[in-house]
Amino acid sequence: MRVASRSKGLMAIAIVAVLLVRAPLAAGQVNTPVDLALSTAPLIALIIDDMGNQRLPGLQVINLAGPVTCAIMPHTSHATYLAEQAYAAGKEVILHLPMQPVEMQRIAGPGEISIDTDRQELNRILDTNLRSVPHSIGINNHMGSLITRHPGHMRWLMEELAQRGDLFFVDSVTTPDSIAYVSAIEAGVPAARRHVFLDNVQDAAAIALEFTRLKQHATTHGFAIGIGHPYPETLKFLESELENLRLEGFRLVPLSVLIEISMQSDASQKVKLLDSKPLAEPVTG
Repeated sequence: MRVASRSKGLMAIAIVAVLLVRAPLAAGQVNTPVDLALSTAPLIALIIDDMGNQRLPGLQVINLAGPVTCAIMPHTSHATYLAEQAYAAGKEVILHLPMQPVEMQRIAGPGEISIDTDRQELNRILDTNLRSVPHSIGINNHMGSLITRHPGHMRWLMEELAQRGDLFFVDSVTTPDSIAYVSAIEAGVPAARRHVFLDNVQDAAAIALEFTRLKQHATTHGFAIGIGHPYPETLKFLESELENLRLEGFRLVPLSVLIEISMQSDASQKVKLLDSKPLAEPVTG
């Protein structure tokens, strides 16, 4: 009980610090405020991956209640359009960076970083990918069960992000062997890891179970990061459930708030909150 109490106390202090010093992410972008009276509530950030290939599901994501983060795949049919729409709606935008999975015959998508990508080409790919997804404030990996376990490529990527100095990284943890999060921290890049995938199984009951696990993780650790996809079942569930989070004592906050809280917390607290084991692993790379 003492540990939990200390965790909530430090979380409240961190949130206050973030609110006092935080500047807008970009002109026109909205930062959803965190009420100080509820600053000890468990915090949840939600990322919707794989946006860009379909226009209407992408717009559904943008219209979800609250500060849901839009992870948009580069060079897809609607990538730039959805990034602009998300930005205009006050949603945070991140680049959903394609990375090679273990299944060598699969391609993660246009703009993929593969095992054959050298450092110079990696920097070029990252630059063109970011141009295709304007307003990106961070990155998470699409697939990548091969690349995210590769020390050389992860070091190159994180050193490039550190040099740019304006992007964070979220490890989607598509493999338990991923070293992406650790590589980011070692390079000085603000980083976190997802804790729950909501929709490995595209079924309402399964999604509800994973959403409960997400809330349980937030209750235990102070916050949790969940990832979903623009599937019809996921969007229908979130349209009905996101409004209930506040009533249940949780706060849905922008992903950047959790990244900043991790930077405000002391080192031991940071390890406790950000380096906890993910609760669910994906079924594919």
